[in-house]
Amino acid sequence: MSRDKSKHISVYKKLGSNIRAIRESRKISQEELAFKVSSARNYIGCIERAEKYPSLAIILDIAEALNCSLMDLFKNI
Repeated sequence: MSRDKSKHISVYKKLGSNIRAIRESRKISQEELAFKVSSARNYIGCIERAEKYPSLAIILDIAEALNCSLMDLFKNI
């Protein structure tokens, strides 16, 4: 079974964009979000720019920290 990596990358790009939009709408800095999910600020930036691909556990932690649902994070994907 062949994987289309560009399809996966586009999912992570949209996920990162959604995380950034929700974070900014709540006036939360990358540093504050990183603290809430026990991560580094630069890792949050990498997720938002789709340079790193977070695990489901991290995605769940981000949703909880942003007080939103997984559906919000995966909106329009």
